[in-house]
Amino acid sequence: MKHTRRPLAAAALAAALPRPAPAQGGAWPRERPLTVLVPQTPGGGVDQMVRMVMPHLQQQVADLRFVVEYRPGAGSQTGTEAAYGARPDGYTLCATVLPTLMSLPLERRVRYDARRFTYIANVVEDPGGLWVTATSRFRDLPAMMEAARASRGAVSLGTTGVGSDDHQLIAQIQRLAPEVRFNHVPFNGFAPLQTALLGGHIEVACFNMTEGLPGVRDGRLRCLALAAAGRPPAMGDVPTLREGGYDVVASSQRGIIAPPGLPDDVRDRLVAGFGAALASPGFRADAARLDLPVVPVLGEAFRAQALAAAAHLETLWQRAPWRDD
Repeated sequence: MKHTRRPLAAAALAAALPRPAPAQGGAWPRERPLTVLVPQTPGGGVDQMVRMVMPHLQQQVADLRFVVEYRPGAGSQTGTEAAYGARPDGYTLCATVLPTLMSLPLERRVRYDARRFTYIANVVEDPGGLWVTATSRFRDLPAMMEAARASRGAVSLGTTGVGSDDHQLIAQIQRLAPEVRFNHVPFNGFAPLQTALLGGHIEVACFNMTEGLPGVRDGRLRCLALAAAGRPPAMGDVPTLREGGYDVVASSQRGIIAPPGLPDDVRDRLVAGFGAALASPGFRADAARLDLPVVPVLGEAFRAQALAAAAHLETLWQRAPWRDD
């Protein structure tokens, strides 16, 4: 079936949505707590990032309080749309993942224009990987790939959703090895994906390094390969996909955005606050304890990265749409 793309229609729809005017005056953030929307299920890497960084932001911005609100659904689309439509008064932030934020409008009609968000800070860049249970029949990457090649779709492989960074990683592998096919099973976030893997409902799962590390350490999971440029020390002797013959480097960038139209003074205080929080010894110690791959990118530099990711995804989509590979 031929897939067609409607980015202009999606952008036009998003641009036509009513935008509330920013609040005038006030003593931000003293008036009330900030709500941080997490558009994924609890327990995954995005939730971990938010829970770790926000207390350190509190130490940098006077009077700041926060609550976390989960809005999972449609591969993060539900929560992201809620953030886009929120009042741009500084009291709503949203966790986000690149490249998923940019990939969803390529695949479907969404009620947001990713170019119009206010970009605050990227926190983490977490490489993806291929994971199995400790007792899996697949002892290494070649064994898993050979089984997928021979069975043409019988090997079930789960991701955190259609269009997610995990799904795109698998799509890149299949472009390099078109004879290899998986039975792709999308889940609504990491928690149900890991549950399905551990329960034997799927054979392989694709998710990020920091999400899989606890399972490796307690002996439940093994990582067949990581989509990293080199072997991360935290993962010991786990090979990279490049070492396995697949030139794929892919990661999940997790950060914080805000609704379009955020007042400049609020935006500047948030960007400065996140910059100080990410550089603080306390945050660095917490990140090191969890082997969190922190890559701070602030404000306009974060926006530039997002727009570059969008251009790259546009090229990939035109070449080979990944709607449900």
